[in-house]
Amino acid sequence: MPDFFSQTIWLIPCYALIGAGLALPWSPGFIRRTGPRPAGYVNALMTFMAFVHSLIALIQTWKQPPYSLSFEWLNAPGLTISLDLEVSSVALGACVLITGLNLVAQIYAIAYLEMDWGWARLYSLLGLFEAGMCLLVLCSSLFFSYVILEILTLGTYLIVGIWYNQSLVVTGARDAFLTKRVGDLILLMAVVALLPLSGTWNFRELALWAQTVDLDPTVATLLALALIAGPVAKCAQFPLHLWLDEAMEGPYPATILRNTVVVSTGAWVLIKVQPILALSPLGSSVVFAIGAATAVGTSLISVAQIDVKRVLSYLTSAYLGIIFIAVGVGATQAALVLLLAYALAMSLLIMSTGGIVLNNISQDLTQYGGLWSRRPISGLCLMVGGLSLIALPPFAGFWSLVPIADALWDNHPPLFAVVLAVNAIVAFSVTRLFGRMFAGVVTDFTRRSPEGLWLLVLPMTVVAGVTLHLPLLFVQWQMLPDWAVVNPVLAVLLTGSSVAGIGLGALVYLNPNWPKPVKLSSQALQDFFAYDFYTPQLYKGTIIFAVDRISRAVYWLDRYIIDGAVNLVGLATVFSGETLKYNTSGRSQFYAFSIILSVAIFIVLTIFPYVSSL
Repeated sequence: MPDFFSQTIWLIPCYALIGAGLALPWSPGFIRRTGPRPAGYVNALMTFMAFVHSLIALIQTWKQPPYSLSFEWLNAPGLTISLDLEVSSVALGACVLITGLNLVAQIYAIAYLEMDWGWARLYSLLGLFEAGMCLLVLCSSLFFSYVILEILTLGTYLIVGIWYNQSLVVTGARDAFLTKRVGDLILLMAVVALLPLSGTWNFRELALWAQTVDLDPTVATLLALALIAGPVAKCAQFPLHLWLDEAMEGPYPATILRNTVVVSTGAWVLIKVQPILALSPLGSSVVFAIGAATAVGTSLISVAQIDVKRVLSYLTSAYLGIIFIAVGVGATQAALVLLLAYALAMSLLIMSTGGIVLNNISQDLTQYGGLWSRRPISGLCLMVGGLSLIALPPFAGFWSLVPIADALWDNHPPLFAVVLAVNAIVAFSVTRLFGRMFAGVVTDFTRRSPEGLWLLVLPMTVVAGVTLHLPLLFVQWQMLPDWAVVNPVLAVLLTGSSVAGIGLGALVYLNPNWPKPVKLSSQALQDFFAYDFYTPQLYKGTIIFAVDRISRAVYWLDRYIIDGAVNLVGLATVFSGETLKYNTSGRSQFYAFSIILSVAIFIVLTIFPYVSSL
């Protein structure tokens, strides 16, 4: 009995699936009298059960060696596929984080979507996400990890497009699905190619195989690049980053889950396959190069946005870029710690701004101001989330960024400079967000903007408390870096970059004498950042243009060549049939004469070349 919860971890994803199934009768086509609210309550209850199960199982397995559970899924001659689950403190800790944040999002959604009739669909999809992500972190098979990522891609399409009567929502859902599919298709090639090379899809066995294999450098490079493609799309990294911005058209409660743990699923798989990526120096270089480019680019873009959701979406890509840098240099443990700290801090930023957007019905930062006197709880929660996101002691972001900086300090100084720059820019961006919403004078939009319903405030304050206590949990879990080997200079530099970013942001956006909105001296440069480096236009002028022209050429070929040939054969058949019908006289001797004449003509045509040569 003491090990019951850890032996039955496969039940954790099942709770959410049961809740999603029980919510279906409350869809608009079935039960209308009670309204849609019971669908949310049922799902929240099942998520709470999954959270409790995960927490008890984590306590039972704490500081215990990991072990595996295996369920045979397919047994065919020469091929056996098993669903391998790993029972470890890391996996169960991830389950606690996923179920906890989903529970918070579901409670938040009760107030945020109070008058919405799409509860059954929303809560069922939140349950689908929870089940998929819990199974992903417990899964120790690359094959099933790919299958789960595909399910999450479909879930993203459905939950982003939940308000399908709006054109931007439909476009965002479509683009999110298609962009992820690009990475998934290339990742599938790596999954298929890896089995004959290694003989297994199990992550632990793959790590052991990678330690001893002597793989051709070209094969290793191609394999690494294909494995990278899937996480690049899932984590919204350059050049497949545009979908996350468009996906923000979905409901705010879904954004809590998507921008914290859903996008992190790609990073989780990337961490798992890091031993294979290390087989190719070029593959590792590509990982941290993509991460560095994304982190710098999207953090700069976030500073130029006036839409609240766009600011948060680009900050999400920036921090996942730092995680890519950590994985590229082999600091996987530090990457996991940063994922935890980032998820809590970003969820707090989303919840603190979500209630304001709901009340003021605007996402435009230029229409806000003076909210500190009206919404102090939201302001404090946004401050806690922002300070926990950057490297400022004693908050969690500092303790999670120091190990990454330490891994870069000696061997990769340029990447350390990138992390410093990104940290400073993010500090400036978060200060700008706080200043535009809570500082300054009251506007017509914020004149009547009290704190939201308690169901909006309670989840936010609970997450804020957990985020503030996260450094103490790091101490208890022995996850802090060893200061005997960490260079104190880098800690000072990280702190200094945070202070510089906050100071510059406060000088501009907490200063009532500084004219706003802030404009750069060069309008072209400002537009360059505001319009996402003109990446959408670049896509339209290259990839979309090429696909359009190829599609038109294929259409013309199909319409006029292939269909034309088929239509010509059909026309000839009809014409010859119409011609021959007049030869139908009903006389047998005429039919016999026609057959003999045809055979004679055929024989003459066959032997004519031989006769002419004689």
